[in-house]
Amino acid sequence: MQKELLVTADAQTLAFEVDCHLFQGSCGFPAPSAWSFIFDPIFSIGPVEFNKPMLLAIIGTFAILALFWAGFSKPKVVPGKLQMIAETLYDFVHRGIAKEIIGKKGEPFVPLLVSLFFFVWMLNLWAIIPIAQFPVSSLIAYPVGLALLVWAVYMTVTFRSNGFVGGIRNLCVPSGLPKPIYVILTPIEFVSNIFVRPFTLAVRLFANMFAGHILILVFTIATWYMLGTVLGTVYATASFAVTLALTVFEMFIQALQAYVFTVLTATYLSQALEEAH
Repeated sequence: MQKELLVTADAQTLAFEVDCHLFQGSCGFPAPSAWSFIFDPIFSIGPVEFNKPMLLAIIGTFAILALFWAGFSKPKVVPGKLQMIAETLYDFVHRGIAKEIIGKKGEPFVPLLVSLFFFVWMLNLWAIIPIAQFPVSSLIAYPVGLALLVWAVYMTVTFRSNGFVGGIRNLCVPSGLPKPIYVILTPIEFVSNIFVRPFTLAVRLFANMFAGHILILVFTIATWYMLGTVLGTVYATASFAVTLALTVFEMFIQALQAYVFTVLTATYLSQALEEAH
């Protein structure tokens, strides 16, 4: 009965039995469950429920806007600290992704790429921020929403740049291949570009953040679970060390996944801007 109470609205942030220890009692290891990813609504507006991940996404959005507003609202020839940070972050995406992958044609898409990179990174970063401690992108709805946005822009740019017939060729007919191969390759390219790309873009981000959060949860719970005796404390210390190591590694993965998501978006846009042959 106590576990049931702890994983519901009364203490949902823990999602495990706080009085369950390895060397005290006969309870088993309280492994992470679906409750670790389910949150009670903070409030509701009709059928729409506003919960913790939504709040974190909104706070993250305003945090990003505040950073760039503070950095660029009053730009100076000799930049201050905030302006220098904002310029460095912006140039990382502008020069390192947009120009490198798309080239000069990528200038109109820099705002989109910058927004995607920092928004995805912020969604991921909540996993290691105290009190929040939850990667918003580990909920499949958020990566799917972002992937659909990228897919919509990708399709729009493809058909605007090439027209309807040229857009179909761009998506389905690679140039420079023997004609008989197109019988097999055209449907494969169609399925890949229209369906597989948005699917893999969403699942890659979701799976990495979901798996990372589960790993950190397992060793965090194990740290608490093994406390209670001298021997248990030794085991708990080792588990806590692994938790810290995973957290540091997760920081790298969070930035990497934001980078991969943005690079793939730029790659799709680059291909959309290519003239069909």
